[in-house]
Amino acid sequence: MSRLRRSEQFVGVTAASHRDPRPAEHFEAFHRRTREREPDAVYEVVRVLTTMWAFSFFRARSISSEKVPQSGPVILAPNHGSFMDHFLLAAFIRRKVCFMAKSQLFQPPAQWIYTHGGVFPLRRGHRDEEAFVTAREVLGRGGTVAMYCEGSRSRDGKLNERPKPGIGRLALETGAAVVPVAIYGSSKVRNWRKGEFPKVTVQYGDPIRFEAVENPSRDQQVAVAEAIFDEIRVLYSGLETLGRKGVLQRVREQRRLERRGKKHTATA
Repeated sequence: MSRLRRSEQFVGVTAASHRDPRPAEHFEAFHRRTREREPDAVYEVVRVLTTMWAFSFFRARSISSEKVPQSGPVILAPNHGSFMDHFLLAAFIRRKVCFMAKSQLFQPPAQWIYTHGGVFPLRRGHRDEEAFVTAREVLGRGGTVAMYCEGSRSRDGKLNERPKPGIGRLALETGAAVVPVAIYGSSKVRNWRKGEFPKVTVQYGDPIRFEAVENPSRDQQVAVAEAIFDEIRVLYSGLETLGRKGVLQRVREQRRLERRGKKHTATA
């Protein structure tokens, strides 16, 4: 068998393994619950437990979490390196977050926790309009939705070259504020089995707003997705090159300059 033929077979197997064979009807109840109800007490319990775990073992800390708007529809747009990203993203903010997650996660008994915790499925391997309907419903009532720009996880800690256009579509269809988020170090959390506990940092960027478009074209979706992902790249690169302490120092210096600027304006 030629190398090309083997490569084609591998791509086929990979694509098939990522496709959820269950019918769309199987996920209707999960979507309905997220559309009709807010995350309940299960969300808070899981949040407390996973936050304690993240703080203790991975020294998880946040930078600029105050940039997440306290009210109104918000899309959190993080990079994706670990199964822990759901919990890390929400650990540092007061708002309850509804997560768009791959449908393969919805298996008993975990699916009970997901549905009560505001997680709704994106039927993997299919064009899933229901996931976008659910996301729009949550944002329409002034809620918060998290959607990964890269779609799937990056297992090597490097950002993917290009984002998926879905984040651009959701931003344009809703006009909601988009907060880019860089999660650094989470790709190595599985190393705890080897006795390694990486330090994780979550940095929130400035909210971005795009004018709502009723039926955005593919080019518009891609352009907005790239603009959002560019902000994530900047945040992620800063954490990669300066480290947590370096970024914190830079953020504090920027705040001092802003305060000085406001004082100067007030006395002018």
